[in-house]
Amino acid sequence: MKSLIVIPSRYASKRFPAKPLHKIAGHTLLSRVVHIAKQVCAMDENVSYVVATDDTRIEDHAKEIGAPVVMTDPELPSGTDRALAAANLFVPDAEFVVNLQGDAPFTPAEHVLAIIKAGETSTADVVTPVLQMPWDALDTMREQKKVQPFSGTSCVRRTDGEAMWFSKNVLPAIRKEEALRDTDALSPVWRHIGLYGYKRDALEHFTALPEGYYEKLEGLEQLRFLENGMRIMTVAVETGPNAMWGVDTQDDAKHAEKLIATHGDPMEGNA
Repeated sequence: MKSLIVIPSRYASKRFPAKPLHKIAGHTLLSRVVHIAKQVCAMDENVSYVVATDDTRIEDHAKEIGAPVVMTDPELPSGTDRALAAANLFVPDAEFVVNLQGDAPFTPAEHVLAIIKAGETSTADVVTPVLQMPWDALDTMREQKKVQPFSGTSCVRRTDGEAMWFSKNVLPAIRKEEALRDTDALSPVWRHIGLYGYKRDALEHFTALPEGYYEKLEGLEQLRFLENGMRIMTVAVETGPNAMWGVDTQDDAKHAEKLIATHGDPMEGNA
């Protein structure tokens, strides 16, 4: 199966302008994500990657670091639309398209490869990773939501891994939680990681659909698939020491540097 990793990378950001060019421990955010894509390509010869941007400054930087890059329409509404546009420009015959967020520098290459491999065998339209949360991580998530209620996404999934629903609320609600804590090291809550692999025809169908009702309410693109009867397969993964899902603000960038100082730098091969 021919697969393409697309790294959507925008210059404009209300919370963090020029984010892809911001240096974290000596390397730009974009170069860190490109490094992840290169690792995946080294693991599977049928995978290639490209940076998708709408700004010449990011285009120039991508070329500086030796990354293939395509320019996409700045009016595209989402990274998902940008991923399809980039695939059409760069590898028109790609059967599977991975949307690797340009602000996720700690995404393990193994997670990306896992959804590509799952895409080869699954009949679902989309593949995405999830991790089962330990109780302490769930407690942290609940505390974060008191301040930022739309941070963190939970997933309800069937025993075969197919997703039933995603929400910015913590799902499921848990009755008799204390008893579960005494018997199980892991909570029944699965946290969704914002990494997606799409079958090509599913991606084309998705971008032609109007925004879904629940998608708009929750602010979750993946609900458009479920609202339209499309299938999402989840792949269970484990988190690494640099457990950080994305860099959205300057404070996040500072936290990322602290993680690197503590656990090592994946760009330097010592993490």
